[in-house]
Amino acid sequence: MSILSKYIFGIFAVTLLASSMAHCAPRTFVANDYGAKGDGTTLDTASIQRAIDAAAAVGGIITFKPGIYLTGSLFFKSGVTLDLPEGSTLIGSQRLQDYPELPTRIAGIEMSWPSALINVRSQDDVKLTGKGTIDGDGPVWWKSYWDLRAKYQSLGLRWASDYDARRPRLVLIQDSSHVLLGGGITLKRSGFWTVQVLYSQNVHVDGVIIRNNIDGRGPSTDGIDIDSSRNVLVEHADIDVNDDALCLKSGRDSDGLRVNRPTEDVVVRDSIVRSGAAAITIGSETSGGFRNIDVYNITALQGVPSGILFKSARTRGGSATNIRIHDLTLEGVAVPIHINMNWNPSYSYARIPPGLKSIPPYYKSLATPVPPAQGLPHFSNVHIWNIKATGAKTAFLVSAYPDAPLEGFHLDHLDIQATTAGTIANAKNWTMNNNDIRTADGSKPVFTNAPPAGRK
Repeated sequence: MSILSKYIFGIFAVTLLASSMAHCAPRTFVANDYGAKGDGTTLDTASIQRAIDAAAAVGGIITFKPGIYLTGSLFFKSGVTLDLPEGSTLIGSQRLQDYPELPTRIAGIEMSWPSALINVRSQDDVKLTGKGTIDGDGPVWWKSYWDLRAKYQSLGLRWASDYDARRPRLVLIQDSSHVLLGGGITLKRSGFWTVQVLYSQNVHVDGVIIRNNIDGRGPSTDGIDIDSSRNVLVEHADIDVNDDALCLKSGRDSDGLRVNRPTEDVVVRDSIVRSGAAAITIGSETSGGFRNIDVYNITALQGVPSGILFKSARTRGGSATNIRIHDLTLEGVAVPIHINMNWNPSYSYARIPPGLKSIPPYYKSLATPVPPAQGLPHFSNVHIWNIKATGAKTAFLVSAYPDAPLEGFHLDHLDIQATTAGTIANAKNWTMNNNDIRTADGSKPVFTNAPPAGRK
């Protein structure tokens, strides 16, 4: 266990011990006693919220009888524990008006947005646990996105699709501290991102099961996004999604540079990605930067396109340093080491079409020019080791910018079996030691716009 891991683990151990001592015999509140029907058709939002509010008054536990509880946004408060037992499901309403709009950050931009189904906003000491299910009933929201995107594509507004298709997230932890999410809870069919940890600290996500590829493949259904937050531990996650699975973010372009809040002191470990963009992703929202990140013991299975994925754009800015990623098992992952600092240009670079009327403020935020020197992302001091990859297509697909090279990367004890070795562009002061890269075509990594990596 690294020093950072021990530090964060110690924080959570002390926090949980203190919480246990403070709440030796918490009172239990059953949502059904406050009017919740659990019949799958009655909208139970108000009844469940009354039970939450009652529990908050005494630091109690809210629980449910077996059933399917149709609900809009719920807001959990300090001192409350959700115990969602097996056989109980919270399922999201399909009506947008059941998710009140509140200030937040979406895909790197601060704006008003529909509340999540489950919200912890500006609270302390909240636990969301149990063997039950939280279901976003995603297909209706996924269709709204695809319909809008098809329309926007021809208008030059591909970049605006994620912002204008207003889809509820499943769980939002925002401006909060000492939050626990886990205990075997199942999160499925999220309308948009599944778990967003935003502007928060001392958050522990432990033992969540995320299933978003049910009834179709939900677009942008990220698994766990750690967004400009600190002292976060994610472990024992089991993830099946259609976008970033385990992801670190810190803001987008001019708005992210304005906020300038890093993601730092994070441990992600002991998890499996069955489907998703990568085993671990940093970006593409990089504006606030990243520091002190530990990722280890992650398995990614056949069909996951990337193992380690760093992505950004020339307008993002930000820096990432002191990143450690090790002990990954990649089975049939196409590109084990994937770094793209010019990711998805049609999405990354916002341009308001001439003649467009009724321009919302967030369009202007997205399209605000970023000075070139401020917009280049900088990744340095990255250590990657003990990576076991089989069935890969390309071992390395790495590119940055000549005036913002990937600097000070150390890669050792990589065991990669791939069709071809691939390329590494715009790298500086790399070392590659004790690696076994076996390629079907006999190739070795080609370094372009960079000296070959040092080797031992």
